[in-house]
Amino acid sequence: MKKKYMILILLLVILLSAFYWFWQSKKDNGEVVSDTTGGEIIPSTSINPLDNKPNINPIDQTNPFKNIKTNPFE
Repeated sequence: MKKKYMILILLLVILLSAFYWFWQSKKDNGEVVSDTTGGEIIPSTSINPLDNKPNINPIDQTNPFKNIKTNPFE
């Protein structure tokens, strides 16, 4: 009977230790994020989504038809 209580107490101590460790690791990660961002989460402004947009303005293109022969008699 005494052996069962010892095993039960040992399991309880292991579970409480695991819960405490898990809780502390979550708490520490949150503090690290808030310390590095100054308390706020600010989106990155160094990435411009319009840098890789295609050029669809036809005025910017010189001549899309390059293999057309012109009439020399005009």
